[in-house]
Amino acid sequence: MPTVLIIDDNAAVAIALDVLFSLHDIGALRASSPEEGLDILAREPVDLVIQDMNFTLDTTSGEEGVELFREIRKRHPDLPVILLTAWTHLDAAVELIKAGAADYLSKPWNDERLLMTVTNLIELGQANRALSQRLQRERRAKRELEQNFDLRGLVWQDPATERVLNLACQVARADVPVLITGPNGTGKERIAEIIQANSQVAGGPFVVLNCGALPSELIEAELFGADAGAYTGASKAREGKFEAADGGTLFLDEIGNLPLAGQMKLLRVLETGRFERLGSNRERQVKVRVISATNADLGAMIRAGTFREDLFYRLNVIELRLPPLAARPGDILPLAISFLRGKTLHPSAEAALLAHAWPGNVRELKNVMARASLLAQGDVIKAPDLGLPVTVAQTLDAEPDRDAIVQALARAGGVVAQASNELGLSRQALYRRMERLGIARPT
Repeated sequence: MPTVLIIDDNAAVAIALDVLFSLHDIGALRASSPEEGLDILAREPVDLVIQDMNFTLDTTSGEEGVELFREIRKRHPDLPVILLTAWTHLDAAVELIKAGAADYLSKPWNDERLLMTVTNLIELGQANRALSQRLQRERRAKRELEQNFDLRGLVWQDPATERVLNLACQVARADVPVLITGPNGTGKERIAEIIQANSQVAGGPFVVLNCGALPSELIEAELFGADAGAYTGASKAREGKFEAADGGTLFLDEIGNLPLAGQMKLLRVLETGRFERLGSNRERQVKVRVISATNADLGAMIRAGTFREDLFYRLNVIELRLPPLAARPGDILPLAISFLRGKTLHPSAEAALLAHAWPGNVRELKNVMARASLLAQGDVIKAPDLGLPVTVAQTLDAEPDRDAIVQALARAGGVVAQASNELGLSRQALYRRMERLGIARPT
């Protein structure tokens, strides 16, 4: 059951509020002075405070309430506080709202409105605490990963990336092939490097072959090597990637582009560790950990007859699915900041980055930040400097207009906390905009 602390020297007020809350399954603690209220806060878990503004007989200045509020804010910065007084001082109310007060209500209060405000604030507080706890767990898990494994300086923050990293580090020590799937530009090679760095062959070579960057007639020579004269232009013997990776890891990117003849030979190497160079009859033996990656639908390729099913199952002992950047939004700003060249991001740029779909994934983000760093005037990068679609940059930097605020307040029944949450603003920011636009504070 949520608990509200009522700090008011008027026993009748405290009892009335206690009864009101008890009828709606909200517990109440009562204090008749600021000192007693602060003492209770030090000992008891409380979800919200309702405090009077005057405690000395015949005092109406509100100074005692201001002092109490500031002390509560100092000791419990995240605790919502509702100010309640029979003496309304608008200037004081505005200042305290700016300082973080949740709301400012006059006596006598409206039960329905007070209950709605209290309920919304409690729910918001519970949601914030749950979010804070989740973020703490995520930060702890991130620290443990960074302390226990070599992540090759990878920049990340999103839980989706954490899940991939956890699995990558878990399987790194096992001597089994790994298939990394995901769209182009998501960082599959970085995951392969992390697997290598935490494997039993971490001290061995890490060799990369992009199967999609070579003509099909040259891929086999790149993989297995070739003797002199094995093909036109082969004037001398050459070492293949498997030989170069002996005792380490071979990363085969875009494995779906490997021709069928090469697939058959690759399957044999995976099963036996033996192969022959092109143009040679001498069998060679290697010990290589193979990690492959693709953005292709290998299942569809198997059905079409362009990829061997037996090779797929041999490569796919462990599959790591790396989501597109848009599906791990927590990574966007940390990555963007890591790509900056001595400059900082304006909030409008941060909002534009978060709203963009990133079809080119991390590779696109890196290019956008490199261009913005070079072209931006000054040390702060703003939304237009990113060169993203104009509609994104323009709409994200816009403030809600008068109609949007009025409608949000109407939907929230006049509860500012609820309206500010809907508009994506802090309560203080909403109050400032209401004041600037001449919107009356709900009563």
